[in-house]
This record gives sequence, C-alpha cells and structure tokens, in this order.
Amino acid sequence: MNDLHHRLQAELRQREAAGTRRRLTLPAAGLADFSSNDYLGLSRHPAVREAVQGAATEPAGSTGSRLLTGNSAAAEALEATLAHFHRAEAALLFNSGYTANLGFFSAVPRRGDTILYDEASHASVKEGIRASFATAWSFRHHDLADLERKLARATGTVFVAVEALYSMDGDEAPLAELAVFCRTKGLYLVVDEAHSNGIYGPRGEGLVAALGLENDVFARIFTFGKALGSQGAAVAGPAVLRDYLLNFSRPFIYTTALPPLTIAALAAGYALLPALGPEREELFGLSDYLKATLNAVPGLRVPLNSHIIHPVFFADNPGPEKVRQTAAAAQAAGFDVRPIVAPTVAVGTERLRLIVHSYNTEAEIDGLARVLSRAGTGTTVC
Repeated sequence: MNDLHHRLQAELRQREAAGTRRRLTLPAAGLADFSSNDYLGLSRHPAVREAVQGAATEPAGSTGSRLLTGNSAAAEALEATLAHFHRAEAALLFNSGYTANLGFFSAVPRRGDTILYDEASHASVKEGIRASFATAWSFRHHDLADLERKLARATGTVFVAVEALYSMDGDEAPLAELAVFCRTKGLYLVVDEAHSNGIYGPRGEGLVAALGLENDVFARIFTFGKALGSQGAAVAGPAVLRDYLLNFSRPFIYTTALPPLTIAALAAGYALLPALGPEREELFGLSDYLKATLNAVPGLRVPLNSHIIHPVFFADNPGPEKVRQTAAAAQAAGFDVRPIVAPTVAVGTERLRLIVHSYNTEAEIDGLARVLSRAGTGTTVC
C-alpha cells in the first residue's frame, strides 16, 4: 500500500482502539423503536404511502437542479404550503437539513459579519460556518451572558444561531429570552427546527410558532427527516431571503432537486399534521413516563429537561465499549437502542440516546428499563 493507504488505515486503527470506529449496520426487524427520528410514525402512515404510490406515475427522478429541469408546480406549491403553515413570508426547499444549514450559513453571512452560535449546534451548522467568510465564535450552551460577552467582539451584521431542540440532549433553547436579546441588540436570530418541526404548536408548526416568535426570528430551518418521516428541508423567512438563497446558495444551486415521490410524501405529511394533536400529546406523555421510569433505575440518569430525545447516562461513566455492549444487550432483548460515543459527543459523555415515538407504549418503556437495569447496572427492576 502507498503512504495514503497507510495513513487512512492508521487513523481507522486509532478509532478501533478507542472504541469509536463507526460501522454501518442494517436495522433488525421487529424491534421496539427507540432510535428512529420518525416521531409521529408518518413514514408508515397510510395517507403518506398512498400519496407516494399515487406519484409513481411521475418520473423516478427530478432530472436536474431546480434552476434547470428539476423545478415543478408541485415543488412550488409545497413551498407555498410551508410558508403558510409555518407563518413565514416564503420558503425554499433543500435536499436535507444538512445542506439547508450549509446553504444558509455559507451564503448569507458575508465577510466582515459575525456568527455567534451555541456550542452544541449541529455539525451542519458548524460546517456552514466553516464555509462562510464571516467571523464566528461559539458561546456556552444556553448561556446568554456568554453570548453577550462574545457580542462585544462582533463586527458587521451579527447572526445568532441556535437549535430549537438539541439533537443529542433533547433540551430546548431559551428562545423567548434569545428573541428579546436579539431584538434589543439588533441581531438576526436563526433557529434550526429540525427536531421540533411537527411536534410543537397546536398544528405542529414548530417551537418558534408555538411561542409566537415568528417575527423575532430571521430564518428557520425545517427538516423533514424527523417528524415528517421523509427527507429534505426548507429555509423559511422573508421573501428576499428565499430569492437571495436561490441566487447565492451553492448547495441549492448545484444540487439535483428532490424527486416527485418525496414532494408527494411531504405534501401528504403536512396535510396530516394539524390533526395529529392526540399523537403529539401521547408523545409528550410517553416522554415524561420514560424519564420517570429510567431515573428510578439505580445507576442511570436521564436529564429532566430532555424532550422526546433522551440521553441516558451511566453513573460509573463506563466509556464507549460498555455503552455499546449495553445497547447490544437491549437490541438482543427486542429494543432498538443505539449508543452515542465520541467523536459525536465529547469523550466522557458517552450515552445511550433514546427517542420516544407516539406509537411506543408504557409497557415497552417498562421492558426497556428492566433490560437496561440488568445490562447496565447489575440490578433488576421489578
């Protein structure tokens, strides 16, 4: 092998030795789902599947970028629906939440501007910031005092980037306080609603709309691979933002558009969201039940401020290998549970990451608690 092969193999061996090497696995059939992002079960909803089947007469692909042959009346109608539903002036579709964040932050903040972002922001936000010519500093998680200290160093137009609901810890951003801060200081608040879209608000409009903060947020990024059970994303905000991204956002301009089947699935999913209030209520009720049940297990800790997404920490901080072994034991017992280890999270904060769905049951949570008790702590839950 040449020098490059040796270097790649050496880095993979380092991860293997640290217990952090990633591998692809196939999902096992029949497991109780505590891992997927399909919070409301829309990926399997009959109306969504019927819409996809109805679009099967369309071409299998979109055939090009939106600016060439990939645009469609259905895509533009979906964008109009998104803007109305989320109470925004306009929306622009992207192929994923990752490319939406990359597309926004690499295009809108310019040289001489400043991006202040929560240190727990998603990798896609950080990647977009890296691709920007703007200056950027992180601030401590949820810490407005630290945000204000970093603001003292800022120049130009200042953007503040946060997630409505954070993907690893399931905790909410202090959006009301952030909105007041940004409004007072003349800053532009950008909120990633990947994990709150479809879940919060009377119709599932998201956490910003649920709090009545639409006019205080410059841009919102809505991802469709979570509660919508599909794929893709949209940036929602002023009409001028949509037009600007269409002209300057390279991940939008140079990407093949979403296919017709996906557009049909998303349109059907959004048509269902307003009527899914009972499912959202069930989801939050099960979320609270899981926290109470697992926190009663000796040796386990679930943060009380987590919602839907629940990190499960072990009292003895066992490291990546024990976390992987515990997840494997849960899977063998019939529960789809996944370990989260470095570099996705910091060394020493390895955890199981449990996701609750409207179709889970209290009996499943009880069973999972018993398995985790045996596998993770050596004690038994009765």
